[in-house]
Amino acid sequence: MSRQGTIKRYTLIIEKLERKHFPTFYDLKSMMEEEGFSISSRTLERDIEQIRNEFGVVIKYDKNRNGYFIDKENTINFESFMRFLEIVATAELLIQTIQEGKEALNYISFESVGSFKGVEYLKLFLEAIRTKQVVSFKHFNWHTKQKKEFILEPYLLKQYQSRWYVYGKEKNRKYYLTFGIDRIEEPKLLSDKFTIPRNFDPNESFNAVVGIDFSGGKRETIILSIQYPQANYLKTLPLHDSQTIISDDKKELVISIHVIPNFELIQKILSHVEFIKVISPKSVADEVMERCKAIIKRYDSKKVQ
Repeated sequence: MSRQGTIKRYTLIIEKLERKHFPTFYDLKSMMEEEGFSISSRTLERDIEQIRNEFGVVIKYDKNRNGYFIDKENTINFESFMRFLEIVATAELLIQTIQEGKEALNYISFESVGSFKGVEYLKLFLEAIRTKQVVSFKHFNWHTKQKKEFILEPYLLKQYQSRWYVYGKEKNRKYYLTFGIDRIEEPKLLSDKFTIPRNFDPNESFNAVVGIDFSGGKRETIILSIQYPQANYLKTLPLHDSQTIISDDKKELVISIHVIPNFELIQKILSHVEFIKVISPKSVADEVMERCKAIIKRYDSKKVQ
């Protein structure tokens, strides 16, 4: 069976467990056959075990309900696993399609994000995170236009807007920093080891923000009013996981998000500026207003040709 077939089976199992409460082993096997996978009971058992052991998804069997379920409370980074399955399944499908005929590339348009600079370092950083080894590297700062050497205890690799970042703490310092992989040079895996602070979850830092910058202070409740039809867009693509609908009269959607205000949040709001209004807090509304004034100033009719 191809890798694509294996990943597809994993995806089907997870989807079935998500969609149906406590499916039986027979339910899972029947679903596979309906999807064109004629597999043995042993193969299905092995798939479930591999999902558990290789990816850390805690699949349990409930004797009282005679079915399986995902124990999300004890599954680390379930959403990351689902995103991984999506990426791998898409990649395998594209590879197979292109192998059948290279002209398939004529019908696929990828997002233009520049080069793959730095992706060759992902394996090194992932190994460092897994083995808790310190990494040294040089990093180019766009603002100062200078390179600086860092020694980092890497905690997490994060993707944001088609770029990869490594997050961690400088050795012997208290600062948590995020570095763009594409601006890193000469990374080296050092022999020094580190330990992650007890009860510290690197993902929690990013759960508090839109984007990657969480240095702005404390979380605040941001209340936004969005006009239709743009409100439909923000319903399907929320600004943040904490997004909650306060009211919706089909003319105006009022939502709240609970985040640390930062540059990326303001940029997101400005991308919908014609249809969106910040209700509170005043500090965020004032920041958006100042940015709008700056935009208007740059488009002064005397300066536009």
